[in-house]
Amino acid sequence: MKQKLNCVLLIDDDEPTNFLNRMVVEETNCAHHVQVIQSGREALDYLSSKGKYANAANKYPTPDLIFLDINMPAMDGWEFLEQYELLPNEQKGRIIMVMLTTSFNPEDELKAKANGYISGFKNKPLTETALNEILHEHFADHF
Repeated sequence: MKQKLNCVLLIDDDEPTNFLNRMVVEETNCAHHVQVIQSGREALDYLSSKGKYANAANKYPTPDLIFLDINMPAMDGWEFLEQYELLPNEQKGRIIMVMLTTSFNPEDELKAKANGYISGFKNKPLTETALNEILHEHFADHF
């Protein structure tokens, strides 16, 4: 690997899933930082440096890769994407976003593919193979 990703952001309300996904990312050693957030609202705060993430840009790096769950309480993945679209371009950066879900609904996959911010659709749990495929597809210059 020539260069690690700056940050991988995991957005999922399920703690065991976050634990497993974080472990896969850390074992792959592909990122300097792994940030786990359990709600869409908090993820928006993270990306826009608001709330508890205000004035701490060095502590909370901008992600290169986001794994987003669809089914979360309060704000699901689709609602997150609606709000994400409203962020200024400098807060969106060149982030690659992948839906990581338990949904087997073909409509969800079609909806994800139609969304300009979603670069992939994978089923949980994240595996080292799936992560490596994403890294090679979207971050080939890092390898």
